[in-house]
Amino acid sequence: MNSAAAQLELDADVPETHVHPARATLKRLFRHRLFLSGLGLFGIILAAAVLAPWIAPTDPTKLAMRFKFRPPGSEFAFGTDNFGRSLWSRVIWGAQLSVIIGSSVVALNAVFGTLIGALAGYFRSLDNALMRVNDAMMAFPAILLAIGITAVLGPSTLNAILALAIVYVPRTARIVRSSVIVLREMEYVQAAVAAGAGHWRILRRHILPNAMAPLIVQLSFLFAYAVLSEATLSFLGLGAVPPTPTWGNIMAEGRQYMVEAPWIITIPGIALMITVMGLNLLGDGLRDVLDPRLRIQQ
Repeated sequence: MNSAAAQLELDADVPETHVHPARATLKRLFRHRLFLSGLGLFGIILAAAVLAPWIAPTDPTKLAMRFKFRPPGSEFAFGTDNFGRSLWSRVIWGAQLSVIIGSSVVALNAVFGTLIGALAGYFRSLDNALMRVNDAMMAFPAILLAIGITAVLGPSTLNAILALAIVYVPRTARIVRSSVIVLREMEYVQAAVAAGAGHWRILRRHILPNAMAPLIVQLSFLFAYAVLSEATLSFLGLGAVPPTPTWGNIMAEGRQYMVEAPWIITIPGIALMITVMGLNLLGDGLRDVLDPRLRIQQ
């Protein structure tokens, strides 16, 4: 009995250093109210996008003039538009397109923004040239630059993705660069240099993995910016070409009928609000958990 009690005391005195860092981070995330709220809101939109073929089987582009301007009810959950198309189907399929565009912009930023930021932050000879180009692009308001690029390329979903990726890559690159500049002076990186490790190995094995936290937070906010900017481009006629349903062009069509059919512009606007709010709450939660300075303050 004495040996068992002594073992229990020893176990109680052992610090919880054996917990895997990733598991500890996940535990903190799922205790964070902002993160859980954002995950719930964005989860609704993501589920609608993934399940669109099953929960909105009606063709969102099919015209049915005899049903036009039907208000939301038992027959049409979200009502119909000026062409009699089911607004439920159009909003759900629009959610799918928004998720695809947001994911594509985030993926392109994760690749090219990280690459440019890592090169600028680690190789001092490249820093000035790359950052001056970055500064020149960031001097323009993001949405105005995106409008200019899509106006040159022409309206389409692919061009909207390219324009938004080009607009936001400099912002991602600057965040990665800031992290790399700090990390390259750390002792373990200097030790790797002294041991003869190559530059790319140091970047890949020692610097970039430790620069992921601010990058993940940036990409979560970037997803929200991309969805909102795509809706703006589509509203202006520079995104996906009608009749392809996007929240932006649904609202653009509905603005002409705000009196007789306010649901056409209101419902996709609510969907857009839920998406952006959910992603912003997700980003806030990630920032609070992943930023070590904020954890120290807490």
